[in-house]
Amino acid sequence: MAEISRSKTRVKGFENDEMDFQLIRQLGSSSFGGASVGECLAAASAIKDGDPSSWVDEFAKLADWQLSDAHKRALKGHTVSARDQFFKACNSFRAAEYYSNPLEPRHRELGLKSRDCFREAMNYVWHTFEDTMLTYKNIEIPVYIMSPSPEEQKRKTLLIVSGFDGTLEEEYIMRGYAALERGYNIVHYAGPGQMDLYRYFSDTHFEPEFENVTKTVVDFISDRPEVDTDSIALLGISFGGYFATRSAAHEPRIKALIANSPIVDLHDYLSAFIGNDPAEIPDEENFTLEDIPEIPDEVFPPNAKAMATSLIARFGQPTFRDTFIYLREFVVDEDALKNIKCPCLALEGAGEGGEPEKQFNEFVEKVSGPITKYQFTVFEGADTHCQVGNPVYSAAVTYDWLDDVFE
Repeated sequence: MAEISRSKTRVKGFENDEMDFQLIRQLGSSSFGGASVGECLAAASAIKDGDPSSWVDEFAKLADWQLSDAHKRALKGHTVSARDQFFKACNSFRAAEYYSNPLEPRHRELGLKSRDCFREAMNYVWHTFEDTMLTYKNIEIPVYIMSPSPEEQKRKTLLIVSGFDGTLEEEYIMRGYAALERGYNIVHYAGPGQMDLYRYFSDTHFEPEFENVTKTVVDFISDRPEVDTDSIALLGISFGGYFATRSAAHEPRIKALIANSPIVDLHDYLSAFIGNDPAEIPDEENFTLEDIPEIPDEVFPPNAKAMATSLIARFGQPTFRDTFIYLREFVVDEDALKNIKCPCLALEGAGEGGEPEKQFNEFVEKVSGPITKYQFTVFEGADTHCQVGNPVYSAAVTYDWLDDVFE
């Protein structure tokens, strides 16, 4: 008698903490159509634990198949199926982009493919979509503007900015779409150093004064007929918690702030992530981008090498130590926090650790505006950084609060 098996797929993550988090991140996006559980687990089964190059290869392969399938369905007029496949291809390319080396051409290629897939999907959505580039200093910053209806009536508007490795496309999937469903105009944007800018301007780097970027975007949208300037909110995700907090301290047109999570000192935040302060390491422990490939894997694991490469490259510093010295400039001081007078929602996952909780509490204690705070739990499946494991519940907490603020 032939045997019977339920499936060859197994629910199994990675021993490597960062890679396991990235898998949860990708699985979480299935809530809004950014992935499928089965495809993610199939890719994970082929990835070598802790090996960024195998992660890139497997998710790029998946993305290529999803993109090809989307085009075939679009040609046959199956627009809903095509849209769904374009979204998944977009997010698979993003997953591959995350672990790819920012110094190599493939990094840019994967990022632009993610963007192209997203633009293809936008041909088949129910809401409006505008893709524009705004002049900022000597570069252009990408902005997506969306509205739940083409009617030019004034609506509440939510600006969304991600952090170190999020993208405009991922933020639409994880957070923007849910806000559109609730009647908000959505503005996704990014500044120097962020993934979306790095695709075009790899010689630009993170700047501590992110309020200048936000001002450029708010200036652009303020005169638009669909924007109610009395109801502009700003949501910052991951490093975006710093960008948004810093922006709200200097931009009075922001009428509500959501920090997920609040970051008031990026140097301390990243130092805690590493476990020490690299700004204090001696010369013999310091290294450059050129040094990284020469360090043995048993001394510096591939996953750590990938993260260090991205940090040095995108903060634009000559060495690892210099990167953390520069990070000391990324601070929202007490006076700036006191200058935030709008209603604020502070969000944090219970599993994020001591330093995020410390900065969460400092934010809650020192901002002048009315504060609401929420800590997501393991029981809710949302204790992860930015609640990537349960974006639907995160959206409920976030947007129900914002609805009440703007009621």
